[in-house]
Amino acid sequence: MRRTLGASLLVIAFAGCAEDEVVTLHSRRDYRVFMVGFIPGFAYLAEVDPRIAAPRRTSPRIKVPEGSVAIAGGQTGVYPSASPGGWNIIGRTAVKPYDAARTEPFLFRTGDRVRFRSVSSDELFRT
Repeated sequence: MRRTLGASLLVIAFAGCAEDEVVTLHSRRDYRVFMVGFIPGFAYLAEVDPRIAAPRRTSPRIKVPEGSVAIAGGQTGVYPSASPGGWNIIGRTAVKPYDAARTEPFLFRTGDRVRFRSVSSDELFRT
């Protein structure tokens, strides 16, 4: 995951800490895939550190970019494609949770364990 300028101010304010600390708190946990749904490949992962478990946005975005890493309450996830969404974006990833061209189009399955890691912009765009 790469942090982005403009990572959710709501999460930063909720946590009462700097953006880098939000990224650190998010990436030091293993998350379990509880469910895949909403759109193909969107995995509901939990549990987010309570210090950064900011609630959903009161007004959803019309278009969240593909690869956005986001938080809503105690859950986190990766938007597998551009779509509407009400979660708080905290970063981006080049990982594709859903790709119809793959033999197995879905990257995540219920019960899987996922760990995020912070990467540089160069590393993100090299993949």
